[in-house]
Amino acid sequence: MIIMAPVLLILLGATEILQADLLPDDKISLLPPVNFTIKVTGLAQVLLRWEPNPDQEQRNVNLEYQVKINAPKEDDYETRITESKCVTILHKGFSASVRTILQNDHSLLASSWASAELHAPPGSPGTSVVNLTCTTNTTADNYSHLRPYQVSLHCTWLVGTDAPEDTQYFLYYRYGSWTEECQEYSKDSTGRNIACWFPRTFIHSRGRDWLAVLVNGSSKHSAIKPFDQLFALHAIDQINPPLNVTAEIEGTRLSIQWEKPVSAFPIHCFDYEVKIHNARNGYLQIEKMMTNAFISIIDDLSKYGVQVRAAVSSMCREAGLWSEWSQPIYVGFSR
Repeated sequence: MIIMAPVLLILLGATEILQADLLPDDKISLLPPVNFTIKVTGLAQVLLRWEPNPDQEQRNVNLEYQVKINAPKEDDYETRITESKCVTILHKGFSASVRTILQNDHSLLASSWASAELHAPPGSPGTSVVNLTCTTNTTADNYSHLRPYQVSLHCTWLVGTDAPEDTQYFLYYRYGSWTEECQEYSKDSTGRNIACWFPRTFIHSRGRDWLAVLVNGSSKHSAIKPFDQLFALHAIDQINPPLNVTAEIEGTRLSIQWEKPVSAFPIHCFDYEVKIHNARNGYLQIEKMMTNAFISIIDDLSKYGVQVRAAVSSMCREAGLWSEWSQPIYVGFSR
């Protein structure tokens, strides 16, 4: 045992040295990525790419990257790969930075930043459109089994305050990988385009991608500054009213039923509001529910107006707009 103890200590010491050589520590020098580029790949979409620094010391560590979006809106995230897609408006320009990072149990090690920038597109101030708004709506397509529902898109805008009189605007949208130019414009009294209508689009009403819309323009007297905007579908989707609303009175029971709206969402994806108006005393009752039927106790001496509206439930997507009320139907006592 006296002879073996030093040998054991030597072996333990060698193991500790080997482990220390394999583990990251604060002595490792991290170098920034190289060849960092920003490339526009679509409307309101860029691709960030970079390469590991060829002089980076190679050890048994897993290097990662921290990406920081500086403009137009600050954001940061981490990734293990050397490219990243970013969906963002571009009419204000775009800039980003990336650095190499190494995390261990005790600290975060980081290199210096590598940065790149896209300048804002050219154009005279005050010439881009303002108040760009868009809405979508779903209709049934009885001629297609693959896509039984079609989504339309309607956008409106105001002319830039300093846009020359001969300015003409043009609108494009991108959803996913598909980009389309508007073919049906509405014009103001001077002939300038101020609205666009797409009766059929490639927008998926149940999708979660951003809708990107770009309006650029042309003039003989000034460079027209483009304007792009991102829309979340749940925030602009105009739901259809419920179908086939019926109401029936039996004694003091008012029974109301309806069918789900024309929509790609299934029947369980809707919330409803029922509005009952007592024409005799002016009382208005509004009830919210998740089923497509409602029973109310009433008096049998009044006439009632009934309307129903719908919204997609938060169980199926983020809360959005309510539909218009259905056309009123009237039941009950009438002189």
